[in-house]
Amino acid sequence: MTNALTASEEMKVIVFRIEKEEYAIPVQFIQSIERMLPITRIPNADSFVKGVMNLRGVITPVIDLRLRFGLDEKEVDDTTRILVISKDQLDFGLIVDEAKDVFDFPKHKIEPTPEVIGSVEAEYLNGVIKLGDKLFTLLKLEKIIDNELII
Repeated sequence: MTNALTASEEMKVIVFRIEKEEYAIPVQFIQSIERMLPITRIPNADSFVKGVMNLRGVITPVIDLRLRFGLDEKEVDDTTRILVISKDQLDFGLIVDEAKDVFDFPKHKIEPTPEVIGSVEAEYLNGVIKLGDKLFTLLKLEKIIDNELII
């Protein structure tokens, strides 16, 4: 008998940064990580919807995660990235301050979201992952895109 974890007991996530906080999204939803691309503004869209981008011939809506979380907009720099996500047959981009690493961790390391966590509303969070002395907040993608976001 072995103590090795099976694939179903492990989760692979991409870690990214917004301000000083680190967040995680399961890699199964990540299609690609892009440098900033030209974005065309959409009239009357929510302020956090930056517009659409042409990604290899596919028109993709783009959300500024800072604005979605109610944070101040930040100027694009060399570390700014767009995480291209595919969830529930919808492709969209998330602008983040920096894409970091990919981590594997045991699913039992996911803990419930504390009542008070930084400045991000708990409804967008799916739990907290502790790896050593680091904490990563796991995002709930369906809440990020649920405000009639389909453009």
